[in-house]
Amino acid sequence: MVTVSLTGASKEDVATVFGVLRTAFPIDRPSDDVPHEQPGDRPPVWTSEFEPTEERIPTGATPLEGSVSATLQGGYVAVDQLCEALNGAFAVQEQGTASGDQEKELDLRLRAKGR
Repeated sequence: MVTVSLTGASKEDVATVFGVLRTAFPIDRPSDDVPHEQPGDRPPVWTSEFEPTEERIPTGATPLEGSVSATLQGGYVAVDQLCEALNGAFAVQEQGTASGDQEKELDLRLRAKGR
């Protein structure tokens, strides 16, 4: 299981990123389960969990309006599988990583390919 947290983006870009991950690794949430902004002064953080599998559905380049900050947290293999899926759809820049015994955390910046 990998927890994916997205920040610094419009709800449309967040929906795009989660849509790519739902295509690559289908989950039991309905496809119309889209991000909603909460009122307040704090920047929103959108979170979802994914259970990657060996047999993922490949995705192609996917447009984004801006850039998205993503944090992936989970087991080593699972985080790597999600990162690979994101690399298929977006230009991915690693911002930082933290490793432990059983888990790793990976901070990424996602942009549309070609930007």
